[in-house]
Amino acid sequence: MRRKHYTPQYSKQRKNVVPMVLLAGVLLAGAGAFALFGPFSPFAAKNPVPSTPQTGSSSQASQAQSSEIASQASSVPVVEGTGIFKDAYPKAAQTLAGMSLKEKVGQVFLFRAPTEGDVQTVTEYQPGGFFLMSDSFKDKTPEQVRSMLKGYQDASKIKMALAVDEEGGTVTRVSQFSALAPKKFNSPQVVYANGGMDSIRQDTLEKADLLLSYGLNVNLAPVADVTFDRSAYMFPRAFARNGTRTAEFVKTVVQAANSKQLSSTLKHFPGYDSNPDTHTGVVTDNRDLATFRDSDFLPFQAGIDAGAQCVLVSHNIVTAMDAKNPASLSPEVHRILREELKFTGIVMTDDLAMQGLRDKVGESSAAPTAFLAGNDLLLSTDSSGDFDALYAAVQDGSVSQERLDESVLRILAWKYTMGIMN
Repeated sequence: MRRKHYTPQYSKQRKNVVPMVLLAGVLLAGAGAFALFGPFSPFAAKNPVPSTPQTGSSSQASQAQSSEIASQASSVPVVEGTGIFKDAYPKAAQTLAGMSLKEKVGQVFLFRAPTEGDVQTVTEYQPGGFFLMSDSFKDKTPEQVRSMLKGYQDASKIKMALAVDEEGGTVTRVSQFSALAPKKFNSPQVVYANGGMDSIRQDTLEKADLLLSYGLNVNLAPVADVTFDRSAYMFPRAFARNGTRTAEFVKTVVQAANSKQLSSTLKHFPGYDSNPDTHTGVVTDNRDLATFRDSDFLPFQAGIDAGAQCVLVSHNIVTAMDAKNPASLSPEVHRILREELKFTGIVMTDDLAMQGLRDKVGESSAAPTAFLAGNDLLLSTDSSGDFDALYAAVQDGSVSQERLDESVLRILAWKYTMGIMN
């Protein structure tokens, strides 16, 4: 059956937008009003939203937060969802109804976990999650890692997505430390050479067991990029076979991770190929669109069809799709992902602090532009700067409450689906 898809609210081709009905009555007096999102959203209104939030904390929202919620009269739909998280949207809508504006803005960020002031960052910003680098695990015992991650969840009103890049080979955040893992995970190329797809499946299950045992619930893997150039930046991290074989690899990883309820992330859409490293500068990809459709898109499509919950978008400028904007800031790239590949899950940026993006956008935060382009989650090392920029954009109307609610609702539904929230 062909899956329903939808067009971004911010798209120039937006059509037949259903009028919004504000839920002030629900939030102030529990009346049975409801609202609808536009055609980009995989939701359809049915019944009124209960006014009681179901967040990761049992405590009631403070009077100040309640006043903020009421004063904004944000439109919160009760929904029957479609897409990958369809069964979780009603619960997500209940949680969304009880959130303040600041909490909603926090929810669309995946901050890099700071090594100092980490719990304070959770308390202050209530982010959707952290991505943890090697410095979060260095010199720690397993008990210290579990305690650290539990501390984050205890400080968060809504349970956090806690993510790492545990790709294997050159990118291992946890298993590189012998105190935390029985072995360092090999690259997908080595794993496959030693035992084919059965070894890939077993390797993924072992990764999932390790990460979940510590309280990590998202792996920023697998790498779905297709490249054959041994000198290329992405080659050691890629499966290093053609689009069809890489698609089989990605499907295997996603299915194995899903069986353990570890969320997978396909990266780096729309496909990295042999391009230089965007950590260090602007990267421009001049390949034609047919190449992407015939090769690069195949692993992403296979992962999406297998049930991948997340896709990470690169900072490469792909001229065949958008000659001006990095993919992470391009509405057209996101349209292709949503409409052509029919992806209904979480779209996230690569880290907004990477030099390839900074050189392109200058000193100002890219967070509002990235959010308007279609990303749900923004990976950010500059937690205060990026949060403040997006919060201000929502307050002044540059980013609509409708657009914010759309992504927050999807993030919450993802968390319910994956058991991050229950």
